[in-house]
Amino acid sequence: MNHHEYEMSPASPATLHTTRATCCYCGTGCGVLIESTPEGRIVNVQGDPQHPANFGRLCTKGSTLHLTAAPSVQQQVRLLTPMRREQRGGDAAPIAWETALEEAADKFAEVIRAHGPQAVAFYGSGQLLTEDYYVLNKLVKGLIGTNNLDTNSRLCMSSAVTGYKATLGSDAPPACYDDFQHAQTIFIAGANTAYAHPILFRRIEDARQANPSMKLVVVDPRRTETAEMADLHLPILPGTDVALFHGMLHVLMHEGLLDLDYVARHTEGFEALQDVVRAYTPEVVARTCGIAEADLIQAARWFGGHTPTLSLYCQGLNQSSRGTDKNAALVNLHLATGQIGKPGSGPFSLTGQPNAMGGREVGGMATLLSAHRDLRHAHDRAEVAALWGVQDVPAQPGLTAVEMFEAAARGEIKALWIACTNPAQSMPDQATVRRALSQCEFVVVQEAYATTATCAHADLLLPAASWGEKDGTVTNSERRISRVRPAITPPGEARQDWAIFADFARRLERRLPERTATYRHGQATLFPYDSAESVWNEHRETTRGRDLDITGLSYRILETIGPQQWPMPEGVQHGTARLYTDGKFPTASGRAKFAAMQCEPVADPVDAQYPFSLNTGRLRDQWHGMSRTGTLGRLFGHVSEPAMDLHPQDMQRLGLQDGDLVRVDSRRGLLHIPAKASDSVRPMQAFIAMHWGQEFLSGQDDRGQVTSGVNAVTNSASCPTSRQPELKHAAVRITPAHLPWRVLAVAWLSEAEALVVREAIKPLMRQFTFSSCVPFGREPHAEGKVGLLFRAAHADPVSDDLITQLTEHMGVTGVDILRYQDKARSQRRLMRMERCADGLRLGAFVMTGDIRSEAWIRPLLQEDMLADGYGRALLAPGPVPPVAIESQGAQVCTCFNVTEPQIVSVLKTCEGDANARLAVLQSSLKCGTNCGSCIPSLRKLVRDTAADTRASVVA
Repeated sequence: MNHHEYEMSPASPATLHTTRATCCYCGTGCGVLIESTPEGRIVNVQGDPQHPANFGRLCTKGSTLHLTAAPSVQQQVRLLTPMRREQRGGDAAPIAWETALEEAADKFAEVIRAHGPQAVAFYGSGQLLTEDYYVLNKLVKGLIGTNNLDTNSRLCMSSAVTGYKATLGSDAPPACYDDFQHAQTIFIAGANTAYAHPILFRRIEDARQANPSMKLVVVDPRRTETAEMADLHLPILPGTDVALFHGMLHVLMHEGLLDLDYVARHTEGFEALQDVVRAYTPEVVARTCGIAEADLIQAARWFGGHTPTLSLYCQGLNQSSRGTDKNAALVNLHLATGQIGKPGSGPFSLTGQPNAMGGREVGGMATLLSAHRDLRHAHDRAEVAALWGVQDVPAQPGLTAVEMFEAAARGEIKALWIACTNPAQSMPDQATVRRALSQCEFVVVQEAYATTATCAHADLLLPAASWGEKDGTVTNSERRISRVRPAITPPGEARQDWAIFADFARRLERRLPERTATYRHGQATLFPYDSAESVWNEHRETTRGRDLDITGLSYRILETIGPQQWPMPEGVQHGTARLYTDGKFPTASGRAKFAAMQCEPVADPVDAQYPFSLNTGRLRDQWHGMSRTGTLGRLFGHVSEPAMDLHPQDMQRLGLQDGDLVRVDSRRGLLHIPAKASDSVRPMQAFIAMHWGQEFLSGQDDRGQVTSGVNAVTNSASCPTSRQPELKHAAVRITPAHLPWRVLAVAWLSEAEALVVREAIKPLMRQFTFSSCVPFGREPHAEGKVGLLFRAAHADPVSDDLITQLTEHMGVTGVDILRYQDKARSQRRLMRMERCADGLRLGAFVMTGDIRSEAWIRPLLQEDMLADGYGRALLAPGPVPPVAIESQGAQVCTCFNVTEPQIVSVLKTCEGDANARLAVLQSSLKCGTNCGSCIPSLRKLVRDTAADTRASVVA
């Protein structure tokens, strides 16, 4: 890409300013163009057509970023000023930045002097920019003198890091997005790419359409949207990935599909691996993995014979107690077949966060050092110390994420700083995390959103800039660095994260003279930065001569020529698309290393007491803890409420219908959640989306303690090498929940207050055994409204006062209320009517006790149907409406609000092959023509409808 190719797109209207940045969700690194007003309001976002990651495409989440930045949203959820909480559990009060940072510096210095630097810890995020990461890393390891810095990337990518280092010698993904169009086989393992990286999946679809002979193999215990699109799906049992990869290698060896010349010239350790793999015969592996032997053999033949082969993988391999082994075993396949360093091939780890890669580059984790240096090596530590101008960098490895919170729970961490992440939602084994946050003497939370679960545990809250306001750089999955520029000034008193760290660091320096006395070159401070660029320039120098050398890059190049892939050393004109093209690897011998290991079982085995295997993962339209996506009702159109997927056989055996509540117990905790039948999971397996934390799914356990969403039951057992926890499997017991007394409250509220109401309802949620609260609707709503849906269940009726509070919050008050109450049965139904141009509509309702009429009352409200003809029949119990109602059905396309019944209706009238029928859908309903995230769902409906049609003809 040359200078002329990276010019700004045609100008927006004269009153708007266009800023180039990136999306803030997954690690694809999509470029965006942000349109903002002179008054500093973001009004639109579109994909950057010149960005090489996405070429203008955005998914449902990225294409609605401007809606999450609307003032009506930001004013309700953002942390706008420093806040201090005088006592835990109390309200936080505003304080000045000067006061906040002075108190933080005092407290951290006090702890360091009294207990040593190992008594403090910092927990960051893959959403921090590289400049933020760099300053934080230098603060913790250079100034304080501890390696107790870890991030939520430990939950995401650390097994990919250790897998690459164990085999290829460095944490460097060797492939790139351009390889999609060159591959003959794409092998996706442990990744639901259609949901987690939808824009990359669009590129895969494009490549398959251009090359019909391409094969797609998907390895996943669930039949996900990605698996639905595959030529071959391998639904392996949880934890058996290593056995699968060894079994494939066994077939490759037996059928002569190895590249023995490549193995001889560029690798070492193959003989030891051969000795291990001989025992993994197709028969043994098929039985171990729970798949057909023929499917195993076919996967191996395509991998080694239908080449080049590109592997894509993510949390299914990473989030495991054997995550490093799983990653390395897959890399083994590429080395053995020579499928690396050439177009269309290579083991390609997809990052889950927008800058998890940038954090790895600066060494911003407990086990890493700057620019891929090794904490274990004295020479590397000395290099970093010299670059920073300090006497030394500590040799003792820091506490990783799980270890950090376990240490805090034991009282060993006295002061904890959490930045840009929500561990009270995202960490496994939430009971331990909550103890840690309670036990720790001083907790600082540096955050953009005041609504996260972690904020409730903070002694000090510091407001940080967020998407559209940040200044710096990010690196995506293909090692491509992009410039991120702010479109608007951060609201209130929010500051750039790097600036917060630097300001705090300079104050801490004054309180730690014993550390500053050892600074080299007479420098007064380690943190002289006056801009994001000044930070980045220092980071750039640390990469000189390293495998990720970016000394040939600058902000100017990124802003004029465009995003570049590392390495890009001084003197070259462009970045490097693929690594290891010459067969040389950054190891002592210059050869890649085969990793020989046995397949080990999951850390949390199923047994008679906990017979189900619980898996967690992403939804299409949500991201992580939903602090941002969870503010938009329209992003709940695809999946509207928390639920657990169970196989229909298990639903029948347990006597469950869709929507029935179940109790989920593990060896660590419990939660209650509705169940629904799904053939995407195998019998005795279950799935809950990772997003459902306490903010949206709550209740009480048997001791009356607040439950904390899905991670109340997940497992913190970690890979011994990567220290990444096994979030992809937990042994659980699932039983029907006997909670007969129900509450349902649904309301249209002003967009200026809906999220405030949701926050006000959170304390009420904790007083039920089960509760959930989610927004709904379609922003921007013609009447400026957002919906809110509250659902709860309890063994017995709760107090009238509690229901009165809920009713008042939901606005079911005033004169236009239809009422029914049976105190003896603790039943009530309240309906608030609203007058509109066409007549009367239902604006809100509250039901307690018998809520079966939800079946027709709820669509009446949510779909804005006229309710004139119902009158007091709205108060009637039971699931059958007094007048027939035709609901719009489940939403499939978020962009154009297209529902499944609409799609099926069109498909029943059109002919042709699958592509022709999809084209008819897109032209008539527009679904799948904007972001494309719904295309896998559309293709499935095309297939299912065709099958139904054929069945009808046969009948």
